[in-house]
Amino acid sequence: MEAVQASGVGKRFESTVALDGAGLRLASGEVRGLLGPNGAGKTTLLRILLGLIRPDTGAVQILGRELDGLAPGALSGVAGFVEEPSFYPYLSGRANLRLLARLDGNRAAEIDPALQRVGLAARAEDRVSGYSTGMRQRLGLAAALLRSPRLLLLDEPTSGLDPAGARAVASLVRELAAEGVAVLLSSHQIGELEQVCDSYTFLREGRVVWDGTAPELEAEAPQSAFALHTLDDARAFELAQRQQGLRVQRAPRGGLAVAGRSGAVDGLVLALGDERIVIRRLEQLVSPLESMFFTLTEPGGDALAELEPQQLYETIAARG
Repeated sequence: MEAVQASGVGKRFESTVALDGAGLRLASGEVRGLLGPNGAGKTTLLRILLGLIRPDTGAVQILGRELDGLAPGALSGVAGFVEEPSFYPYLSGRANLRLLARLDGNRAAEIDPALQRVGLAARAEDRVSGYSTGMRQRLGLAAALLRSPRLLLLDEPTSGLDPAGARAVASLVRELAAEGVAVLLSSHQIGELEQVCDSYTFLREGRVVWDGTAPELEAEAPQSAFALHTLDDARAFELAQRQQGLRVQRAPRGGLAVAGRSGAVDGLVLALGDERIVIRRLEQLVSPLESMFFTLTEPGGDALAELEPQQLYETIAARG
């Protein structure tokens, strides 16, 4: 069963068009990344799916039901948060969850498992006023898990988290997906999305400009950029120049800057092995998701495909 079916969704706030005929489909067990620049309509779409606001036009089904925020049980099985989750700062994390559990059908039995799952069990009795931003984000995840969701809608869930915390959230998302939970994840942290997403939807100015699976994105992305260091960069440079689908130049700080799709870079790695040229370091500077993001959402983004490898990296790094 599809967890979300949305088509032709439009939303206007006075003279501002937030969504313009947007559509989205999300299957059970799928993790979909929702991407776009600020003002693209991501938060508005999440608010609609959470029943916080109503669309002006379009049709939305959630877990097989027509979305109607006023109907009893319309959002049964749906959980998540938009922007930063809010709690009573003078209460402990556990007390906040206890209050939410009471308001949502007495789900007190879910509190301890949820706290354990997000790594807050040891700080559950502390007041939320003493929590860091990352801890509040994890408490927001725990609050969502109280509902035993079949559809989880998350807006920047790793905001404020350190790298270890972000990895833990990514691992939790994949665990939930393996249990059949559908997850729609909006984030500006492209590297984190690449770790967990099966598919992506890109928004620009309220419209969907690209929608597809991770393998489809890999095939269609204009190019990636890599830094390559070997024990014989001169010979590696010659080999890379002969490799179809690659562009290469010497990097300012040594080594080579290589641009192309991942498959072409894989071919170069095999060719270097055949020639017994030792690779000291191969680092992806610009991923397919990053290059696709800027191609689809930035003015003049199509020109990225024509940039030399080092220019591609420097351009995206400056914009990011």
